[in-house]
Amino acid sequence: MKDTILAMSCFCLAGFAPLPAAAQDGTMYPMEAPAEPEAIPLGTGGVDGQHAQESWFRQWGDPMARNIITATLTPFLPDPAIANGAAVIVAPGGGFRWLSMGNEGWEVAEALNERGIAAFVLKYRLYPTATTLEGFEQEMNRSFEAASDGDAPDPRADRDLSDQLADAEAAYRLIVSRAAEWNIDTDRLGMMGFSAGAGLTMHATLHSDTMDLHFIAPIYGGMGAVEVPEDAPPMFVAIAADDFLYGGKADLITSWYEAGKPVEFHLYQNGGHGFGLGNPDRTSNRWFDAFLYWLEVNGFTG
Repeated sequence: MKDTILAMSCFCLAGFAPLPAAAQDGTMYPMEAPAEPEAIPLGTGGVDGQHAQESWFRQWGDPMARNIITATLTPFLPDPAIANGAAVIVAPGGGFRWLSMGNEGWEVAEALNERGIAAFVLKYRLYPTATTLEGFEQEMNRSFEAASDGDAPDPRADRDLSDQLADAEAAYRLIVSRAAEWNIDTDRLGMMGFSAGAGLTMHATLHSDTMDLHFIAPIYGGMGAVEVPEDAPPMFVAIAADDFLYGGKADLITSWYEAGKPVEFHLYQNGGHGFGLGNPDRTSNRWFDAFLYWLEVNGFTG
């Protein structure tokens, strides 16, 4: 089955959003890998053809990781006094070539914790990129130029996400196995993804035989039509009208609606792509509050 929404997400450029002049620096700066003491290796293997080691850089002030060969899951658990039993697997984006770990991972997890929701940031395996940061930046520049010239590879082309799906399934199994320890109600376990992470969220929903997700939230992912499974969960979608992935189409929403599945869709006037929890003066900044209310109304947070 051709999965249009997944393929479009493969071309997402996480962090590709207008920022204030003081913070608008798209230069890639190398950084030391953080310690990540709570990260749990998922044991899903390496990456075929990957010869470089995992490395980190900053862009637009956000920590990002690339050449990930060992998938991990980092738990963010809320204060027990406010924990409500809900849990979310959080999948950052980055075109499956890097992960925006701060903007679309840790910051989102901490915001969920503030509302009593357990969060688990999935650092999934990626496609190999250049060994050096300079080489990687050149690769990205060529992709940007091709996109601006209209010569980019067809974003609807199928991609092999078997590694990434295996990582998501391993994360799900780990959470379920430790649900009692982590004070999680597995009937209120869902998945949220950003950009390519939204593509992975959708891919898991459409193709996994082992994940029983009770809600999903693909945020600024591809909007193409899909074949909706009979057991598809409720879905929350947010995207900005000035995001290149929107393009005036919302076939994903139509697919869910025509299948008779619960769906909530927020199309914001502006926000660009990769806005995470929000950028200054963008209407899309309210999406997270809307998501929390959606969880509440649907009974996932109490």
